[in-house]
Amino acid sequence: MKNDLYKEGYTQNREISWLHFDDRCLNEAKDKTVPLAERLKFVSIYTSNLTEFFMVRVGSLYDLAKASVGKTDHKSGMTPQQQLDAIYPMAKRGCAKRDTIFEDIRRKMNKAGVEDVPLSECTKTEIKFLKKYFRDRVAPLLAPQIVDIRHPFPNLQSGVIYIAALLKYKGYSVFGFVPVPSAVPAVIQLPAQDKVRFIHTEDLIEYFIQEIFPDSTVAEIMKLMAARSAYLDPEDEEFDEILDYRKKMIKVLKERRKMHVTMLVCSKKPSSVLKKYLLSHLGITNRSVFVTSAPLNLKYAFGLEKMMPEEIRKTMVFEPYEPKLTPQLDYSKKLLPQVMKKDVLLSYPYDSMEPFLQLVRESASDPDVVSIKMTAYRLASNARLINYLCQAAENGKEVDVLIELKARFDEQNNIDYSEMLEDSGVNVIYGFETYKVHSKICLITAIKEGVPVHAALVATGNFNENTARQYTDLAVMTGNPRITKDAVAFFKNMAIGKLDGRYRNLLVAPVSLKSTVLSLIERETAKGDKGRIFAKVNAVTDEEIIHALKEASCAGVKVTMIVRGISCILPGIEGKTENIEIRSVVGRYLEHSRIYIFGTGVQEKMYIASADFMTRNTENRVEIALPVLDKDIRKKIHAYVDTYLADNTKARQLMPNGRYHKIASEEEPFNAQEELMRTALSSRQTIHNVQHKTARVFATVYKEKK
Repeated sequence: MKNDLYKEGYTQNREISWLHFDDRCLNEAKDKTVPLAERLKFVSIYTSNLTEFFMVRVGSLYDLAKASVGKTDHKSGMTPQQQLDAIYPMAKRGCAKRDTIFEDIRRKMNKAGVEDVPLSECTKTEIKFLKKYFRDRVAPLLAPQIVDIRHPFPNLQSGVIYIAALLKYKGYSVFGFVPVPSAVPAVIQLPAQDKVRFIHTEDLIEYFIQEIFPDSTVAEIMKLMAARSAYLDPEDEEFDEILDYRKKMIKVLKERRKMHVTMLVCSKKPSSVLKKYLLSHLGITNRSVFVTSAPLNLKYAFGLEKMMPEEIRKTMVFEPYEPKLTPQLDYSKKLLPQVMKKDVLLSYPYDSMEPFLQLVRESASDPDVVSIKMTAYRLASNARLINYLCQAAENGKEVDVLIELKARFDEQNNIDYSEMLEDSGVNVIYGFETYKVHSKICLITAIKEGVPVHAALVATGNFNENTARQYTDLAVMTGNPRITKDAVAFFKNMAIGKLDGRYRNLLVAPVSLKSTVLSLIERETAKGDKGRIFAKVNAVTDEEIIHALKEASCAGVKVTMIVRGISCILPGIEGKTENIEIRSVVGRYLEHSRIYIFGTGVQEKMYIASADFMTRNTENRVEIALPVLDKDIRKKIHAYVDTYLADNTKARQLMPNGRYHKIASEEEPFNAQEELMRTALSSRQTIHNVQHKTARVFATVYKEKK
């Protein structure tokens, strides 16, 4: 593969493509068909995405800029420094757009009876309430600090909001910092009879700064938050002496707190004195300083509806949707025998994850079940799944969990769960030094008439009970020996550290997934204009796959892709990618499912997978793609794909210039996610009418869940 792919003119820079994705998220906050409180959530999502981008991607570019002078990105020809030079102004324009959108939403929500109130507009009664609230609930949690010869400049923690002030005392001046405690809510509801009024806790602390630093005069005050690089590899030499991998990851998390600052967000433009002071102590330049008029903590958007009375809430948020139990199973009977007889497709969040959780819960106490094996990447907080696995181990089952401690930003959560699992007798392993285990697979083994039988679940997304209600993912539960034999071999190989295991049906990265995908692309390329390729993934960055798709297009193959985020391949370039069509869908739920389809009719090969078309997935992680063998499930996935391709509301088409445009259509508005919710609702009604016993089981399951 040539290193000058960008010279062929059909690729673009990964980071720029990512920023375009974040902009598509922000545009949802402008969509007048989206309820106001939901639009506010998209403002929060945009901000959270951008912060993570600066922690991970910008952090890595800084390291590359220092270490690799002259090294260029193969897909754009840009050096790390050139990428940084492009990112900062683009991100600042995005933040300015975000601030404008936020203010418009805030104003409209205020008119609708959900008032975001500046403290300067609070009544005397409200100020009295807030003063008591501050003194009783907030002040005891504060840890203010001044900076002088005996008090060094604080190590500003990434993502923590600080109130920074220039304080004047008699004869001298100092800087003061107050971190906003994570234990206090982001917003405080004010007493009100017929509407919702609230203020931001960060503003409350700023308002009472004089009580925090008595005897001082506040010359300047502002809120700020730093984002530090999170790009730290546990395989670096500095961690070599730590032999226990869990202890090594704990050390990595500590070191991350001291990484260099990539972005400093300020609530107002600092004076030249304060700016010079901050820049010198943080080791950054002016381009890293972002000034925003929006609150620094926007996560409150996800809890705001709890404050609203019912009448206001139903106009402000999406109509509630509860994931439905699939009608493919009879919940009045044990699930394991049913799964062993017939493959079952779960489509989150339209379907509930409850069948899988119930399967694990039943297996934990089933006398026939002897073992449960599972990979874990990102898990829910207070995960019931972990409790069921612990119960299984305590009941004498062999339980093996391969938990990935390097799941970025979930490291501490996974460290805690690994300790909890071990305490219950679960055999916990951590995977490989240089390969993250990102696959989503569970294997349950029972003994029937003296013979081991198996059921497996392979999914495109994490075994996370929370995100299964927010992300679109697919999972297949199967007892098909063609799959379960490979699953048995997979867990044996993982247990002995064997990465190069061979499998007959499962595609497993880094061994066979990429090579098979390339082979199937080549197969379709050989068919010319009769070839067909479809892929639904979150990102496309792998250069070999990009090149193969271009070759397929040149041969006349129709290539259709739904790419949620990054797409380094540009479609519609004459003589190169004119037969490639790429869409992105950004809506109520985060698109996360990965589907590969090659060919049509009897020659068709269909997979669901944990891997995107990214080099990190195809070469540097342990991933699994499941061949979809069941005819009924294949039909359902085709219907699923067709539904998304019919979307003319939330879908955007990628143009040759890297921009996204709305789908041009004269048809009635069609929203794929809404249609899939309606389909699931109609299926639920069928269950209610046909399986009366099931309703009682539903009630039991959801009662336990709540």
